[in-house]
Amino acid sequence: MNYPVNEVFETIQGEGMFTGVPAIFVRLQGCPVGCAWCDTQHTWEKLAQNQVSPEQVIQVDGSIGRWSEMTAKELIGHFTRMGFSARHVVITGGEPCMYDLQDLTTALEQAGYRCQIETSGTFEVNCSVDTWVTVSPKINMKAGMIVRQDALQRANEIKHPVGLMRHVEELDALVADIDTTDKVMCLQPISQKARATELAMQVCIDRNWRLSIQTHKYLNID
Repeated sequence: MNYPVNEVFETIQGEGMFTGVPAIFVRLQGCPVGCAWCDTQHTWEKLAQNQVSPEQVIQVDGSIGRWSEMTAKELIGHFTRMGFSARHVVITGGEPCMYDLQDLTTALEQAGYRCQIETSGTFEVNCSVDTWVTVSPKINMKAGMIVRQDALQRANEIKHPVGLMRHVEELDALVADIDTTDKVMCLQPISQKARATELAMQVCIDRNWRLSIQTHKYLNID
């Protein structure tokens, strides 16, 4: 299967359960969700005129919306060619679950990598059994898409953007019928705002949840 890859780069995972872990990010092109605060809006549209060769998306800034079709085998070959040492692969977007990720995650695991998917939860999650699935539920976004209960049930980690108490209440309503006992529950302040951070910290303390502070933005790295 071919995947529309916007960029591939090696860095440090900056948020959620794997904060601080060296990681290879595979960012896929395409997303219909329409989050107002999205910092990767260049991935929303898969425009034919922006299709390029694989070399133009490997360890190259993808902010102008370029993309290249690649198979799992081709991606792994580029990891080797670039000398990437990280063994954790984060498949993100855009919205990666627009695509069937079963082939990609299985091939990566067979090659010795651990996989993580970062998704909005608005599409069915198709991936290997061992893939770590992080759902960052996007509620009441511009496109009006619904966060799927099956995506929340598959999630190993639920990482929710928070600015106001109503965002916490929205999350509570969303997971009311989901068993979260074995899930990592994270709150992530929107745009590192002080008020949002203070709120997220207090709720995490009260509930014994995890705070995700997007350390890569504080460190000014990808």
